[in-house]
Amino acid sequence: MSMMDKLKSLLKGHEEQAEKAVDKAGDTVDDRTQGKYSGQVDAAQEHMKDQFRNEPPPQ
Repeated sequence: MSMMDKLKSLLKGHEEQAEKAVDKAGDTVDDRTQGKYSGQVDAAQEHMKDQFRNEPPPQ
């Protein structure tokens, strides 16, 4: 079982809280880097949210 599978099983039923945590972590990174990597941070946030929602990645 991969680490992502373990996280998904722990977060099952709490997707909304997980998304809020991802947003907060991304905002913290943006603040500390003064927005220098905001594009990459936003992309990473969306990728994590897609993983928690069990949606397939866009093609």
